[in-house]
Amino acid sequence: MSDPRITSSIFTRGAVDLSALRGTPEPSRPTTPSQAGPPAGVPGGPPAGGGVAVIDVTEATFQSEVLERSLTTPVVVDFWAEWCEPCKQLSPVLERLAAEGEGAWVLARVDVDANPRLAQMFRVQGIPMVYAVVGGQPIDAFSGVVPEAQLRQWIQAILKAGGVTVAEPEDPRLIEADDALMSGDLEAAEAAYRKILAESPADAAAEAGLAQVGVARRVAGADPRAALAAAEQAPDDIEAQLLAADIEVLSGLAEQAYARLVGLVRRTFGDDREKVRQHLVSLFTIAGPDDPAVASARRALASALF
Repeated sequence: MSDPRITSSIFTRGAVDLSALRGTPEPSRPTTPSQAGPPAGVPGGPPAGGGVAVIDVTEATFQSEVLERSLTTPVVVDFWAEWCEPCKQLSPVLERLAAEGEGAWVLARVDVDANPRLAQMFRVQGIPMVYAVVGGQPIDAFSGVVPEAQLRQWIQAILKAGGVTVAEPEDPRLIEADDALMSGDLEAAEAAYRKILAESPADAAAEAGLAQVGVARRVAGADPRAALAAAEQAPDDIEAQLLAADIEVLSGLAEQAYARLVGLVRRTFGDDREKVRQHLVSLFTIAGPDDPAVASARRALASALF
C-alpha cells in the first residue's frame, strides 16, 4: 500500500469475503492520553466538529464497530493513509457529512498502513477507497475523490438501501415562497414558485405551491357555507361544483372534493368535461402523486373518462 495513486472515481460493486474477520477477539482499549491518536480534523483523529458519528477501526475492532453496527446503522468505511494527499481532501468532507447526519450513518476510518489485512480483504488497490456496509455486508464502493454533491447523492442511496429515511434540507427559496403564501401575499408566492420552476421544472413542492396559490385566488371572497350549499342545490352547475371542490380541499376534505369532481366528469361532455378534468388534476398536484387518495381518485377519473 505504498503506492498513492488513486483509481478513477467510479462506483463499483463486488463480493468481499469478510468471514475471516468474524469472531476476531477485541482487545481491551487503553485510555491513556498517549492512545488518543492524531488531533481533530485530520485523518485518524476525531472530526473537527466534535461529532460522534466518526470512529477509527482496526482489524480487531472491525467486527463490532463495522459489521455488527451495520446491522442497525449504515456504516461508510474510509480507507486512508497519512501520506495520501487525496485522502486529506476527501476525509474532511466525509467527516462533515457524517456529523450532519446526526447518527443516521457512521463513518469508520481505516488506516491502511496499520491494517494491511483489512485493505487486502476489501481489495483496496488505491486510496482513498470508500465502502458502504449495510446489514453486515459491503453493498457499494468508490475510489478517489468525488465532488461533494455526488457524494451526498451516494450517501442518500446508501441510507435508502439501509432503510433509513433522512429529511432533505429545506430549500430556502421554497421557504420564502411558502411564507408568502401563508401570509396571503399571493403575487409574491406565485412569483417565487414560478422562479423555482424556471430553474427546476420538476420541483414537485413548487408545483404544489403554485396550485395552492390558484386555489386561494379562486376562493377569495367566497362564503364557504353558502358556496357549498349552492353546489348542493345545483349539482350540474360546473362553476359552483369547482368552487365547492376548492373549498373542500382547503378544509382538509380532499377526498370529498375528488369524488365531487369525478362525479361531475361522468355527467359532462366535451369542453365542460375537459375543464373539470383539468381542475381536478390541478387539485391532485397539491397533495402530490404519492398520496393514496390521489392514486385512488386517479383510477376513478380514468374509469369516468373511458
